[in-house]
Amino acid sequence: MNILDTIIEKRRADISRLGFDFGFSLPARRERALHPFLAQKGVILEVKRASPSKGDISPDLDSYATAFSYAQSGARAISCLTETNYFKGTLADLMKVCRAVDDFEAQTGMPAPAVLRKDFLLSADEVEVAYRAGADAVLLIARILEKDLLLDMARTVVKFGMSALVEVRAQEDLEKLSFVFSQPDFAGLSGSKGNFVFGVNSRDLASFKIDLLHPSMMTEKIRQAVGSDARIVFESGVTNTECAASVAAMGFSGLLLGEAAAKNPSIRKNLVDSFVNSKATKNSEFWKNYACSAVQAGPKIKICGLTRLEDAVLAQNLGAAFTGFVFADAFPRSLTKEGRLEKLLPAFSQIKAKKVAVIVDVTSSEAKKAIQLVKDGMLDLIQFHKVRYEDVSPELLELPHYFATNSLEEYEKLVSKGEMRVLLDLHGDGDFSKITGDARSSGFVYEAKWLAGGISPENVAELVQKYKPELVDVSGGVEDKDKNGIKNEDKVKELIKNAGAFYE
Repeated sequence: MNILDTIIEKRRADISRLGFDFGFSLPARRERALHPFLAQKGVILEVKRASPSKGDISPDLDSYATAFSYAQSGARAISCLTETNYFKGTLADLMKVCRAVDDFEAQTGMPAPAVLRKDFLLSADEVEVAYRAGADAVLLIARILEKDLLLDMARTVVKFGMSALVEVRAQEDLEKLSFVFSQPDFAGLSGSKGNFVFGVNSRDLASFKIDLLHPSMMTEKIRQAVGSDARIVFESGVTNTECAASVAAMGFSGLLLGEAAAKNPSIRKNLVDSFVNSKATKNSEFWKNYACSAVQAGPKIKICGLTRLEDAVLAQNLGAAFTGFVFADAFPRSLTKEGRLEKLLPAFSQIKAKKVAVIVDVTSSEAKKAIQLVKDGMLDLIQFHKVRYEDVSPELLELPHYFATNSLEEYEKLVSKGEMRVLLDLHGDGDFSKITGDARSSGFVYEAKWLAGGISPENVAELVQKYKPELVDVSGGVEDKDKNGIKNEDKVKELIKNAGAFYE
């Protein structure tokens, strides 16, 4: 039984024992006006004392004071946890939050943020309880609700004039959305002015691992299921302003912030401002497009260290999605040696696979040459190979790119900054068994999706079976001894065949 099942089991027992009001005294009728939920782009800040993955976050949190502070920080909405066993929230907290935002509105003349009841709601009766307690919106988790129950709860939301944040993560959830929003009485309710907003959690509640790109992978699918103008919220995983800006650039209507806002009062407004003011970049456009194609049977292949046109064309013809070219004189496979770049430059247009410029610094003449080729559209993106995040300028971060590292600590730092994919070299330091399994036991928070380091036709099948990577990066593993940069056609074929064998 995973933690989600455990939470729901305990919650059912509590409802059976205490009723839908969990023993709290609620108004017989709603006592406050309804507020629109996420009518404009903005941040949902969360009143949250604890979580199953982190334990205590802010155990002494005052829900009224926190909500008032959130309103002052510019929150578009405030989420209040009312689950007791693991999140240490209650319906009393919800009513305090509602009082706080009403007081904020009365004192400042500014619109009150909408209030979301965040819980593992299991029936339409719980929607009514939330309405009476003052919530403007409720969380509906598609994963835990059968489609007919989801429809019943959604209709109750509409009946009370409320809004719902409908959380989806998997294909089964999308099928439930399609069922609900194909009903005649739901026409128009999923759009920009409707009652429903859709959220995607970057955290897998089974493993507690975070994948920052997963919400973007679901965006187009959600819009296909419910309508092209659906508002979509990015949930979980954002802890700093850089990540908030990165997520906003991906085109989300909202960002749900929990732990970062609860634990760090001093940066709440900065988090809000970073999300609201961020604009799309060439980098975000690249990753949005990549997200639409990321799901496939078997890993994507990157053949790196290419020095000859025939090898690059071979790689793409055999199915490689990425081709890598090194721009660093200290490396034997560098394109900047022996006139290789001059020979390849006129032929780059023949290579339809994504062309990656691999650089090891940002100041050398080789690196500057590679960066210019990306700016000019001759190459598609940059690999910052073992380059520190703080050494890369904001201007360069706007170009299509990813980082590569052989350090687990550096990997987590890079992803925490909002890097959608980081290439992890398994020949680095650290216990790489941590990248599998549950984040609570391993301490490794982020999914490791792109892998490199000593990969060859002989070991790729085992690696794919063990780690389930989205991409594998191979260079010397498809070369003959002492032939740096010269790829062996048979080895490339065998690598690609063996990489996909696990999925056949």
